[in-house]
This record gives sequence, structure tokens and C-alpha cells, in this order.
Amino acid sequence: MNYRHAFHAGNFADVFKHALLARLLVYLTRKDAPFRVIDTHAGEGAYDLAAEEAERTLEWRGGVGRLADMSEASDQTRALLAPYLDCVGPFGEDGRPFVYPGSPAIAARLMRAQDRAIFCELRPDAHEALRYRFGRDERIKTIHIDGYTGLGAYVPPKERRGLVLIDPPFERTDEFEAMFSAFRSAYRKWPTGIYALWHPSKDPYAERNFNDAFGKNDIKRALRLSLAVAKGGEGLRRTGLVVINPPFVFEEEARDILAFLAPRLAQGEGADFEIEWLTGE
Repeated sequence: MNYRHAFHAGNFADVFKHALLARLLVYLTRKDAPFRVIDTHAGEGAYDLAAEEAERTLEWRGGVGRLADMSEASDQTRALLAPYLDCVGPFGEDGRPFVYPGSPAIAARLMRAQDRAIFCELRPDAHEALRYRFGRDERIKTIHIDGYTGLGAYVPPKERRGLVLIDPPFERTDEFEAMFSAFRSAYRKWPTGIYALWHPSKDPYAERNFNDAFGKNDIKRALRLSLAVAKGGEGLRRTGLVVINPPFVFEEEARDILAFLAPRLAQGEGADFEIEWLTGE
């Protein structure tokens, strides 16, 4: 595994994924009962945007850096993005957050004392950073393990409520198949959990087969969301998320958030978003 997220931290795909992740976590906190978060590909947990890797690409400028000024957003949009931006923390004078929170840092910030998390990471140096960051948090276990293996081992959680984030690096040519297979096995054991499956959108054929698989495998409620920052060009321009068992309010909240993010994060013509039910509603 060669992928290092430090080069891409805070880019438009992170903003898309993490703003929606925060809404799912906020929903879980609305009931007193504890919940569990399982992050299958946790990475380092958080990223210094002044580090060499981030400085080399400056991808944060086209992502989280464009949210430093929220004055043009509606009150409702600001309220919906507030949990995410609270996790991001203050911005410097150059529009750069001092540290960009990965999904583990966002989960840790929004979890309560009674909630628990398992963060899986296979890359040794990334796991060591993850362990160092969260080692003193009694709510959290960091485990050096393949995320797909970990997912199979840790569901269903004893809390019976919670969220699984599957966010692989997409270094494998069969990543869509591997991700869906791991999800399907977990879903069969824990069909009531919330699952969020993130992916880049580079291969239309593979993505179409992935989306079709939810209907073919009797997955009850699957909501597809995508964000494009341009219609074409080099590099990643579109990203997607499939959410299984989304909260009742999630579709409406996501529509508001993505309607704001699409033009704000645009990197060319054709910036847009899509929301559709693959199965269910």
C-alpha cells in the first residue's frame, strides 16, 4: 500500500465526504443510547496542512480553504455545516486550517462519553500516527489490520447502533468489488447499521456495476450522492458516497449542503451534484 492521504487532505473530496459524515454522526447523537463507529481505512486521523506533503499539492485550496469565509451561505447551510467546520477548527490568515481532521478526528470530536469507535489502518506508519493521536482516549481502539477483515470481525457491535465508514485508497483494480463484498458480508450480520461507502468517480463502468449491485443484493435502503467540481480535466473531478440506512432527514440536509458546495468548490464548468435512491424510497 503506497497511498498517503497527507498529499490530498482537505481537498474537495474530503469536504464532500466529511461534511456528510458529520451530519450522520450528529443524527446518532440525538438519542441517549450509545453507538459505535467503525472506520475501516482510518489513515493517520488528522493532517498538518503546513507539512511538506500538503504544501506540494496544495489541494486544500480547492477544498476546505474555500470554506474559510461562509458569509454568503444561508443560515440553514451554515447550521448544517457547523458540526463539520467546528471539527476543522480555526482558519489562518491564508485560509488554511492549522490541522485538517480526518474521519477519525471528526468521529472522536462528535462522539459522546458513552460512544465507542474502532479505527482500522493497515499501513504501519499511518497506524502508528493514529495510535499516538488516540491512544489515551478510552472510547477508541486503533487496530493495525486490513479494514475489510476488521469490518467482518467487529460487526455487529454490542451497542447495536452505529456507523461504518468504508473509505479505501482505491489502489486495487478490484476495489469496488472488494468494498462491496466486505459491506455485503457486514450487512448480512448487521442490517440495521448505517454504512457510508466512499469512492472516487473515474471509471463509469465500474461505478455503474457497483451502484447496480445494491439492488441485485436486496439492500433495502441505499442513497447515492455525488459531487463534481468540473465536467472534465486531469485528476479527480467527481466523487461519490453511497449511504445505507440513511436517517430520515439526511437526504434533505445533503441536498442543501451539496447545492452550496458544488458552486463553491467548482474548478471548471460542469460542477454539479446528484442524489438518487438506488434502492428503497
